[in-house]
Amino acid sequence: MDAHDSKHTVDHDRIERAVREILTAVGEDPERDGLKGTPGRIARLYEEILSGEHKDPTRHLKVTFAEDHHEMVVVRDIPFDSMCEHHMMPFTGKAHVAYIPNGSVVGLSKLARVVEEYARRLQVQERLTSQVADAIWEHLAPQGCGVVMESTHTCMTMRGVRKPGATMITSAVRGSFESRVETRAEFMDLVR
Repeated sequence: MDAHDSKHTVDHDRIERAVREILTAVGEDPERDGLKGTPGRIARLYEEILSGEHKDPTRHLKVTFAEDHHEMVVVRDIPFDSMCEHHMMPFTGKAHVAYIPNGSVVGLSKLARVVEEYARRLQVQERLTSQVADAIWEHLAPQGCGVVMESTHTCMTMRGVRKPGATMITSAVRGSFESRVETRAEFMDLVR
């Protein structure tokens, strides 16, 4: 377990019992050959894909470097996977993150780590986008920042309306990205 994780652990036995119950409820036999190991696999799956729930992603933004750079820094196409909290189905996509430093910069991998750890929770994309923007705004104190996320939600492509290929795009802007139309336009041009 990461030193920054809380003491929380996933209750594998409880998840396995619940999965066995679901399998039985849908008319399956949890003891048949193909399903015998499924409850354990699902418990390990949830532990992995929801591993960000008990982490503080902002810890990655605490190590900065003094740098007299006051122009936009953009990291495009950061892949992410998350779980929709409404149907517990995955949504996957990419994030574009930008900020204008105010005397200090952060390592680019740290921005990707922030995206990943917020994504590895039961989420909605709107909240995820705002959480990343708020973390950068509060912990880096930049002149401005912006986050755009685009993803495909399996709760919309596999069930319900069943529209494969539909993409959801969300954005969150803070500081000069919010107050200056030119800054926001530059950011949007760079991530297109």
